[in-house]
Amino acid sequence: MTAPLPALPAKIHPLVRAFLDAREALDETLIRFGSPVHLVFPQVFAENLRDLRAVLDRQLPRYRICYAHKANQSRAFVRTAEHAGIAVDVASPQELASAIGAGFGPMRIEVTGPKGEAFLRDLIDRGATINVDNLWELGRIAELAGDRAEVPVLLRVSGFPGSPLSRFGVPLSHVDRALDLLGAHRGRISFLGFAFHIDSGENAERVRAVDACLTLVEQAYAHGLSPSVLDLGGGLRQVFTADADRFDGYVRALRESLLGRGEPMSWGDNTFGYHVEGGAVHGTPVFHKYANTIPATRMLADLLTSPLERHGGRTVAQVAADNLLDLWLEPGKALVDHAGVTVARVVFVKELGDGTLLVNVDLSRDAVTPADQEVMVDPIVLPGAARDGVPPQWSGDGAINPPRSAADTALARETGPVGVFFAGRLCLERDLITNHKVWLATRPKSGDLVVFPNTAAYHMDLSAASASMQPPPPKLAVAQRGSGFEVCRDIDYEPHVPADPLSARRPAPVPQEAEAP
Repeated sequence: MTAPLPALPAKIHPLVRAFLDAREALDETLIRFGSPVHLVFPQVFAENLRDLRAVLDRQLPRYRICYAHKANQSRAFVRTAEHAGIAVDVASPQELASAIGAGFGPMRIEVTGPKGEAFLRDLIDRGATINVDNLWELGRIAELAGDRAEVPVLLRVSGFPGSPLSRFGVPLSHVDRALDLLGAHRGRISFLGFAFHIDSGENAERVRAVDACLTLVEQAYAHGLSPSVLDLGGGLRQVFTADADRFDGYVRALRESLLGRGEPMSWGDNTFGYHVEGGAVHGTPVFHKYANTIPATRMLADLLTSPLERHGGRTVAQVAADNLLDLWLEPGKALVDHAGVTVARVVFVKELGDGTLLVNVDLSRDAVTPADQEVMVDPIVLPGAARDGVPPQWSGDGAINPPRSAADTALARETGPVGVFFAGRLCLERDLITNHKVWLATRPKSGDLVVFPNTAAYHMDLSAASASMQPPPPKLAVAQRGSGFEVCRDIDYEPHVPADPLSARRPAPVPQEAEAP
């Protein structure tokens, strides 16, 4: 039996899968709104939120979830978060305006990231919680607060043992200066507690950060302060792959190709972070996160149940509860995981001088790729119209096996499989949507649809640009209603489900004059 070709099958949420199966709904959407389009699925967001809440409910008496708006600019997601009763984490004046427009009051808004003076003035006037990034910010808050109500702040800290240097947060060695400033301005600043964000998928780093922050809590008490919050930040992982073995097999084949063995699998001189030395491939690839198989819920549960050696082996959750500390989270990726796809259309297929096939589509790399990452998930190619073929076939684990994109079935096709690179619409050499080769069952043709899976978290917006005066794809919200689907512009979406009755069960600490959400 011939081995299947290398493939990177995507994990697809059942609701998204059902929409792609319903070709009438998909085709009607493209007739109404054109191509390309970003599709977001707020009901998947709501499901992800319920799953995270279930983990927190089992471990903690009190907590706060702040949706990290920076993950996606979608208003539908922000409205869903507001309707569910959680808080929101914003990192710019524009995100603040978006949150307020979606219905968030100041007591459910946390503001992170670096902030200029004009932004600080606005935040102080509104009464939002400020996650302080540096001593300059803290000093300006103290000066600008005046005689108005106390400004609620968290102090973001960094420089934990075993963690790389971060450009964000107050270094541990400077925390005493911050605590002196907070203690000197108790009438102007309400110090809620400490915050951190670990830019890694490793829980061991987070546990070390928690342990360090618990020491800082003791320091704060020595300064006459009473912190009651520990903000764990975000960084909960996503799961992109539907088949870890296939992913590993693709990477093995890619590494072999870098050594000159087998068919070339990368565009140009791309090595994806690897380097070849001494007849071997070394290094960590830039796409390593796409191999993850641990969902956000498990990662969160593992963090909360991790033992703290300095605290007699009690878990993070137990120590937080015993010390009357409310844990805050800032999930972004975890809430929008599998809650969005991007649909483009094949413009033409081009064969280069060396036989390489380029599939050119009507969007650019920046519309579906965050920063300089390589997205190691196979795009899904569908016939250009439903009448051209049957709906895609799906496997039980959520992977899609459509007529034109399943390497597993390629050998049974008369035309045989083809390896291609997907190219964008810009007049730039770098506008390659995939710098790694993708195997398709048959050669695509003009008008076929290309679905880029799981693009809601940063892929849609982080690098979006209007190069060559090409506007970014419009964003649409898709909701399942009964046996069908409704599609509307993202800005017009409103949640239709009842508010979650759990939303008021875990009030987060707020300034004394405010009510908990």
